[in-house]
Amino acid sequence: MSGNWAWKILAGGVAMTVMGMPAAADVREVVERNILPGFAEFDAAAQDLASRAADDCSATALQAPWNVAFDAWLKVQHYHIGPSEAGGRALTIAYWPDPKNLGARQMAAMLEAEDPDLTAEGGMAQVSIAARGLYGIERILHGETYAQGDYACDLVRAMTADLATTSAGLAQDWVEYAPLLTTAGEAGNSTYRSADEARQALFTQLLAGIEFNEGTRLARPLGTFDAPRPERAEALLAHRAKRNLALSMQALGGLAEDLAQIEGKSDGAPVTKTAFERVEELLGKMDDPDFAGVVDPSGRLKVEILQQAIIAAGDAAEAEIGLTLGVSAGFNSADGD
Repeated sequence: MSGNWAWKILAGGVAMTVMGMPAAADVREVVERNILPGFAEFDAAAQDLASRAADDCSATALQAPWNVAFDAWLKVQHYHIGPSEAGGRALTIAYWPDPKNLGARQMAAMLEAEDPDLTAEGGMAQVSIAARGLYGIERILHGETYAQGDYACDLVRAMTADLATTSAGLAQDWVEYAPLLTTAGEAGNSTYRSADEARQALFTQLLAGIEFNEGTRLARPLGTFDAPRPERAEALLAHRAKRNLALSMQALGGLAEDLAQIEGKSDGAPVTKTAFERVEELLGKMDDPDFAGVVDPSGRLKVEILQQAIIAAGDAAEAEIGLTLGVSAGFNSADGD
């Protein structure tokens, strides 16, 4: 049973309960507008991908729904608290970066061995997370030539079913976990002992997500001036590096906007909003889906300017929203929640 179904059934009761709780408006906004619908959307996309794979496992049939699932994941990938961290599920869905190329090596080994146990129901659970999830599926859909009846066909069916199982559990667990954020400080809530703790946890996700985008999604292909590394760009087989960055920054911009809506205290975060709009503008003008231009001085300069704009968005959020939330500007997003 998918988490999307659970969200639709429980949305009325859960959302109404959240609205009636004394949580700060910013936390409630994030839960209602970002977290719960975001994980439900990802689950719906993963279920659709698995269903389509069961009918037709060809790359032609699955590349589009796989892209839809990846797009949906980027709306919630930056949440590394609660159910997303439990059992390493976020990494199971999207294990990247993979500096030792473990996923590709394990995929090659699986295709060579053709172990029927792996394609049986639940068989993917015994596979390393480096070879599972969205990137594992990418390696088949964009890196292999296969036909119906081939082992690769059975494997992609098993991998999409595995992803759908993970997404369903994640969406449902978020429905159950979300009230801990919205009842922060209430009796019996030992996870978040105050509304400020809930805000700080969400603020951490914002800053960490921005840092990941500039420090990993862009820094890896940038490498150094003397040794650019375009081959390190994300989702290179599917040419999604720029797309992933753009969707992630869009989602983080929405999180920043909602965090700034503290009842009676804030009219938003205009400096932060302008900084995110600058990033969006630069991405819109960039015709470089894989950041391959880092090998050329002019192309590299464009990526570096983009990276600096993302850093500026993080700095603005840390100063402006951090001040509004009562979190010090020196708060390190790597510290966790």
